[in-house]
Amino acid sequence: MVRKMMVPSMELVNYDGPGTQLCAVMENPGEITVKRAKIPEPAPGEVRIKIKWVGICGSDVEVYRGERDPEFITYPTRLGHEVAGVIDKVGEDIIGLKEGDHVALRYVWGAFTEYVCCSPFSVKVIPKDFPLIEGSLVEVLPALVSAAELGNLSPNKNVLIMGQGVSGLALTQVLSLYSPKNLVVTDLFDEKLELAKKYGATHTYKLPSKDTNTMDIVGQDFPDGFDVVYPCLLEGDGMVDAIDAAAQNGQIVMYGCIGTCHKPVDFFKVHKKRLDILSTEPKRDIDNRRFFDEGLKLVLDGLVNTKETITHIFPLEKIDEAFKIRNEHKGDTIHVMIDCEVKPNNKAQLTNEKVTVNHD
Repeated sequence: MVRKMMVPSMELVNYDGPGTQLCAVMENPGEITVKRAKIPEPAPGEVRIKIKWVGICGSDVEVYRGERDPEFITYPTRLGHEVAGVIDKVGEDIIGLKEGDHVALRYVWGAFTEYVCCSPFSVKVIPKDFPLIEGSLVEVLPALVSAAELGNLSPNKNVLIMGQGVSGLALTQVLSLYSPKNLVVTDLFDEKLELAKKYGATHTYKLPSKDTNTMDIVGQDFPDGFDVVYPCLLEGDGMVDAIDAAAQNGQIVMYGCIGTCHKPVDFFKVHKKRLDILSTEPKRDIDNRRFFDEGLKLVLDGLVNTKETITHIFPLEKIDEAFKIRNEHKGDTIHVMIDCEVKPNNKAQLTNEKVTVNHD
């Protein structure tokens, strides 16, 4: 069976002292608090990561909003999976990985904390001279590369990306390398569309509201729809719009819109248009690792920018404020980062930092 996202075990405690750490717990939708937990020890075949940076992903926001069905998530729960840190302890039977390695993690959820343990499958070593803060977003690259491969892109295809959030902007950079005929993107905010132009979009369209039908805005220029549609939105309602925007014999590659869809879906449209609807996560472990390698190489070669979309930084102690900011839909809020390196005796000085996005 293919490996799936894992949540490392964490023993919560009601005291502060040696051997304990901070750990964020989402008690209920809209309610995330910082508690204390024991620092875990790596089992044989595991390494322990001292976490430095974790980004707040759109999937975290969906859980924060209570938009995931109980089949997939129950409360209380732990979040955070866009991770970069340093290996600080190696368990028995580990070869290759060593203490002091800088790493990005994948398929580890529950990382809004100071330390986690995981298997080598989830670990990708990154160069020590590569900023760790920029390494956290490497986690999304395997799914983006997988999505690009599934689209079978070529210079004669028109491609649409719906949404230019953190992952949408990264996907724009990846898909532009596949040289589609037209790479069209939509979003609600000018700031994100400006970045999309820089990242390779051939056409950008601003939607007046989240409920606007995409084809009402882009249909005059692309009346036949799009050969490949990539919804990069949160909740599943966007799939209705994606089906409408797909061309005859087209494909929908679901990087986003993987949450619950509350709108009626007319599957006759899928049948009539002869559409293929694909999910993005690799179906084989070897592909997951291969795409991890390819994604990291794109970042290290300067072809995917994981720095420019970082707009806010918060300490772990203020993760509740960070989620409130991330949950607000604004043009100047893209990637909100949590600094999990807790510094002793500085809580009085801790404030959130807003990072200026450079559009030059």
